[in-house]
This record gives sequence, structure tokens and C-alpha cells, in this order.
Amino acid sequence: MMNPIELKKVVGSGLLSFPVTHFNDELKFDEAKYRRHVEWLAGYDAAALFAAGGTGEFFSLNPSEIPAVIRAAKASAGNTPIISGSGYGTSLAIEIAKAAERAGADGLLLLPPYLMFAEQAGLIAHVKAVCQAVGVGVIVYNRDNAILTADSIARLAEECPNLIGFKDGVGDVDKVIEITTRLGDRLVYVGGMPTHEVYAQAYFAAGVTTYSSAVFNFVPALAQRFYGALRSGDQPTVNEILKSFFFPFVALRNRKRGYAVSIIKAGLRVLGQNPGPVRPPLTDLTPEELALLEKIVQANGVERIAAE
Repeated sequence: MMNPIELKKVVGSGLLSFPVTHFNDELKFDEAKYRRHVEWLAGYDAAALFAAGGTGEFFSLNPSEIPAVIRAAKASAGNTPIISGSGYGTSLAIEIAKAAERAGADGLLLLPPYLMFAEQAGLIAHVKAVCQAVGVGVIVYNRDNAILTADSIARLAEECPNLIGFKDGVGDVDKVIEITTRLGDRLVYVGGMPTHEVYAQAYFAAGVTTYSSAVFNFVPALAQRFYGALRSGDQPTVNEILKSFFFPFVALRNRKRGYAVSIIKAGLRVLGQNPGPVRPPLTDLTPEELALLEKIVQANGVERIAAE
């Protein structure tokens, strides 16, 4: 496992992604297929992988399944760091965090607590309790019902040495700028909007120069090409990939609720892989939608993977 300072440096060094979690037809964790997928992704130079994260259906995993997912990811990722999801209420988040750490996770992504909206004091207490329960680095995910202010983030950064990162899934770039300006290099800043690529240019201007890419799951070379163009200021290539891939992809993703996850598993099916279905309450793409996704992928010259 990496120490928090090492993890912070690595997370900020390149593109991030979060593998889907493979299930069989009975909706049980399919470890063999998951391990092959993580091994494949690790060959495309992701700076780190978020296992059992949002795209990995963290919300549908039983807490007892998460350590198995983390162990499988660690066994297959080579030198690529594995960051585990954690979340729900404070007690359960601590339990998951400790189990993930024991399973070998290099760090944690702390997702919002279950359902309830809370005041800043409560959110601070929640994040602090999880940080203090583990020795690995923690990245807090700012979104939905867990939106921390710049003051709250500054306080947590002062009181929690192993809080290494801030991931934003809200989209209020002015507030992100306030946080990055106030805290400087104390934290690493990660973009976390759904299909973040369409927001990435605005976030780069705000000082958020890395992000987690869901499409990396099935078009890793394209995802890295886009990220490289952003980092180098190659605007023609950025525009080309936005128009040919990301804009039509997002239009299809937005057809139904929950498709931000479902469409990623569908992407693997288009390439000849079988990650299994999404777990309820999510739903899979229809055959007609799958065909539309295949056209988007083919239009960008993405080759099929050898069938499993």
C-alpha cells in the first residue's frame, strides 16, 4: 500500500478511471472476468483505478463484497494503485474503509452518506471520523447531499493529514476555484462529473487537471488521446473527439436515469466483452440503444476486443 503523500502525487500525475464490477447472470460478483478487465485497463497507463466506485456499482454492492473486489483488483492491476469506494452512514463507512484497507486498498474515495442532507458540522465530523479510522489516503467526493464548503475543506485539510484529495461532482466551477485557490497544493483535485470529459476544459481552467474517466473502461486509448490533447492544448483534437464521440455518447446516456453506469457496461458488450448486467435498481440499455452506441464506437475506429 502507498502512503498518503505518495498516493496524492500519483493521483495527480495522469488520467484516472473506475472499472465496472462484473456480475454473472445470477448477479453474483464474477471475479475471473473482473480480474481480466482490470489487468487490461492497467495496460493503458491509468494513474490509479477506483475499484468498487460509482461506476463499479458501489451502491449495489453488499459491504461484505467490497473487500473481495479490492483484493481482485490489487491482484490484477500490477503497479497501478487501487482506490476503494467507501460510504453510507459514518459507522458503516468506517467499517467499509477498514475492510478495504485490510484488503490492500492504496486509498479511499469517500462517497456521500446515505440519503440525508446535513449541516457542514455534521459532514465535517463524518469525513474526519473516516479519515481517523484508517492510515491510507482519503479523497472526499463532493456531490449530491454531501457538498462541503471551502471553509469546511480547509478545516478538514488541517485536521486530517491523510485527507489528500477533493473530487468534485457538483459542477459549480466558481466554488471549485475558491477551494483550489485557498488550499493550493495541500490537496490533489479530481474532476468527477458524469462523463467528465465534456466539462474538463472548464475544470482545467479552475486548476483541476485530472479526472476520472468512465469511458476508459471500453475506449481507454481514445480516453488517453483526449486527455493528452487537453494537457497539451491541442484544441483541434479535443474538438474532434468531443464532436465525434462524447457529445453523441452523452445524448444517449441522458435518455434514462442510471445510464451513466449502464452505458459503460454496454460499451464493453459492444466491444465483445461480457461484464454482466447492472444490478437493480439500474437497468441495462435496450437493444436499439446498444446498436446506437455501437455506431458511435465504430465511427471512432475502436476495435473489438477478443471475445471472452
